[in-house]
Amino acid sequence: MSLFSTVADFLKPAPPPDPALHQALARVAELVDPLLKLAPGFERQLAGPLQHALGYCDGLVAALPGPVDINRQAFANDPLVHALFATADDIDQMLGRSQAVRDYLTEPCSWDSDYFYAMFAARRQQKKQLGMARQGDLIRNDVPQLVLYFSGQTLIEPNCQLDATRHGLRCKALESLLHTFRTHVEALRHEREGLRADLSVERAHLTVLRGSSGGREYEVSTRHLAELSNRLRHSAESLQPEHLLGALADYLQAPEPALHLTPVSITVDRLGVVREQADHELDAQTLNFPELTARDRRLHLAMLARISRDEAIEAVEMVRDQQHRFMLI
Repeated sequence: MSLFSTVADFLKPAPPPDPALHQALARVAELVDPLLKLAPGFERQLAGPLQHALGYCDGLVAALPGPVDINRQAFANDPLVHALFATADDIDQMLGRSQAVRDYLTEPCSWDSDYFYAMFAARRQQKKQLGMARQGDLIRNDVPQLVLYFSGQTLIEPNCQLDATRHGLRCKALESLLHTFRTHVEALRHEREGLRADLSVERAHLTVLRGSSGGREYEVSTRHLAELSNRLRHSAESLQPEHLLGALADYLQAPEPALHLTPVSITVDRLGVVREQADHELDAQTLNFPELTARDRRLHLAMLARISRDEAIEAVEMVRDQQHRFMLI
């Protein structure tokens, strides 16, 4: 390559970021702190970490199992769906009360297919009870049992196109990471305000001691004041845009602690009683599913679901009718 070509390549303007990265950079400024855009090298410093985080979110969504049909027939035939709901009627209640489903059904695109897809999420719960069980040749009714059940069933990002649902979930995964970092920033700001208040009180106390023969107490207060001033200075520096930018870049390079999937394997019978191993006589089967840990640190079973549009419409109308009757009563 000639010297002229080398210089020409060096002087070429940097190529614009791809649309996904450009949108991610905009979300950083929007969700974390608008002042971050004022930091030197905002795009340059975050481009690599954001690409890594976007790739991680892609892999996270790709690892979700499914789509799994969720309907009354699946409740009868699929052990996992049977475990997710107490009764088949609860499936209709979930669909009818879901605001995301209601909003989706009002969109013209909802008529493009007889089915739509969404991420299904629910919280795994367990409770202890006394129940019937065979022990040898005897059947006892006071045997301690552990029962599995789920709560908070919800649907996220419904769409008639599976790829569109996955795209929406990838965007939400990145937003979850950014919200988690913003929570960290808010904690730093709260700490800074607390240090400012403590510093003000300590200065007032030192002023009182200075006018009297404080002696030892005056020396202790002076050291405490210096310690508070030092901590406040470090706290204020950590909130400067350039420092936040570096911390965010490090955070996006290692997003696993803030957002990850954990595989779960648990064996239950048709009544939800946890068993040690699969047993055909007890109709006990092993359920395998991932649990998602996000910014609220609560675990949620997560998988892709497929829902009949007609069944969802019927469920929404049923719930609306129930609510109307309740208001009349």
